[in-house]
Amino acid sequence: MSDCTPEELKRRIDAGRPPILLDVRQPEEIAIAAIPGAMAIPMGEVPARLMNIDIHMEEEIVVLCHHGMRSASVVGFLRSHGFEKVRNLVGGIDAYSLSADPSIPRY
Repeated sequence: MSDCTPEELKRRIDAGRPPILLDVRQPEEIAIAAIPGAMAIPMGEVPARLMNIDIHMEEEIVVLCHHGMRSASVVGFLRSHGFEKVRNLVGGIDAYSLSADPSIPRY
């Protein structure tokens, strides 16, 4: 699957068809800016908490972080563990705030 653009994600959220959102930032980052409804698991905890994500294996998952680097790594990890419908949010929550939802604060 290809990456997910901020605009595509916003359209899907607004249409009531959001994918599963996995936010891999640290809690202090999420406290500043977050997309409502996202499942928060810091990147370093993903391997140990894979069972929390496994329940969504057949669903589309969009992984996000601040700028898209950490989430790209998590996408690769999840794909190596059998997740086929996992995508990276291009540019992370920063790009999402800039181009799709300016109500989300930037940091």
